[in-house]
Amino acid sequence: MSSKLTEKIRRIREAETSGRAEFSQLIGIPKKTLENIELTGRAPKGEMLEAICQQWPKYTLWLMTGQTDEGCGQVSPEIERARRELKQTGTGTN
Repeated sequence: MSSKLTEKIRRIREAETSGRAEFSQLIGIPKKTLENIELTGRAPKGEMLEAICQQWPKYTLWLMTGQTDEGCGQVSPEIERARRELKQTGTGTN
């Protein structure tokens, strides 16, 4: 499970920040810790998961369960990326 979780963290990082340094700063962990988690697949501590969910609450359900509920504002990075692209092209509904 930890490798799936670390992959999800990476996907959030790529969708929301310019890189590991920014992501680490926003959630309050050392960049080296994030690198170790992403590169080794080591399970993140609960404090890190909590910090991610506090910074980006829209990903909480997806991060923890793999599910989304757009009606409740719970999305995945892919859904968020698609929304942004639609908004940029002017074809989005929101």
